[in-house]
Amino acid sequence: MEGNGKRVSGLQLAAMIGSMKKATARHRRVAKEQSGCRTVSEYLSQVPEPARGTLEKVRKVIHSVVPREAEEVISYGIPAFKHNRVIVWYAAFSDHCSLFPTAEVIEKFKGELEGYTTSKGTIQFPVDQPLPATLVRKIVKARLARI
Repeated sequence: MEGNGKRVSGLQLAAMIGSMKKATARHRRVAKEQSGCRTVSEYLSQVPEPARGTLEKVRKVIHSVVPREAEEVISYGIPAFKHNRVIVWYAAFSDHCSLFPTAEVIEKFKGELEGYTTSKGTIQFPVDQPLPATLVRKIVKARLARI
């Protein structure tokens, strides 16, 4: 079998797949441990540093933009800001933090998100480096305009 132009044996391939499965299981375990939380404060208290500090910075920026009536909730096991409906979610995983502003918003900021891992509804960033505050503000404002 070939991968990236190099020959990979069946044994090496099995080891690579096993490693990927372990990483995915580790992500699920961290999310599951935190998903039993009832409050955002409880969730954050279970997040190890430096991810906790990173999420608290992102949380503060989001809070500065959302309407005063918005509330912080746990939705799908992770923190979120809600005003009639969920505005954005955010979370910590073992090797990254994520902001979940919906696919439409991510598409709108595609150019500014170069350098970050994104998927349909998620922006991933390092556990020790929050997204730039100006970008988070723009993302949250764009999400608010859509709901």
